[in-house]
Amino acid sequence: MARRPAPIGQPPRTGVAHIVDLVRETVPPLHPAGLPFVGGPLAVAVLGRRSKWVRNAGLVAAGACATFFRHPSRVPPNRPGVVVAPADGLVTLVDTAVPPAELDLGSEPVPRVSIFLSVLDVHVQRVPVGGRVMEVVHRRGQFKSADLAEASEVNERNSMHIRTDSGQDVAVVQIAGLIARRIINNAKVGDTLSIGDTYGLIRFGSRVDTYFPAGTTLLVERGQRAVGAETVLAELSQ
Repeated sequence: MARRPAPIGQPPRTGVAHIVDLVRETVPPLHPAGLPFVGGPLAVAVLGRRSKWVRNAGLVAAGACATFFRHPSRVPPNRPGVVVAPADGLVTLVDTAVPPAELDLGSEPVPRVSIFLSVLDVHVQRVPVGGRVMEVVHRRGQFKSADLAEASEVNERNSMHIRTDSGQDVAVVQIAGLIARRIINNAKVGDTLSIGDTYGLIRFGSRVDTYFPAGTTLLVERGQRAVGAETVLAELSQ
């Protein structure tokens, strides 16, 4: 098996310890929000272990939830001025649109990229650009399919405004979908966030929109797959 080089001065791990390291690197950890969803079916499987049907149903449900709430580690690019994908998924819109009114970012259309998350995608959200959180606003709404263009306007959403160290404003919006009923955003006004950090999660199918300042160069196209924290969506103007 190929091994990751051990840090200088530290002997390489062998035997069981090496196997444990390989498992940790291969199997993504679970986001804390998923613990009840995995623990519940596992409990059902244990309590109903005498029934093959109940046991198997519990194990399958636990495995499906563990897959949904997986939280893989990511390495964002370190070159300045880039904005990375806030989520894994399919790029469904590359256009211009007015940012959510609740963020007070003006009424003029600005560049926007929308990423649709299916139930098979990683559902944690990543910080698209480093900076200070200026506003976080939750707005109630409908639960239409997140792949519809109108979902940006009418669906329940959580909008966040980030101002970079150079003074540029980026908005990232978590949008609930047809079966997504819970949006989690752990960021607060005044927080200083680093690019690629995990800041939230949407349960069971959703969409994430990113709005950029005018003059931003977009680097993705509709139909492209995005990897949260690693795919570069755009370069901010200097």
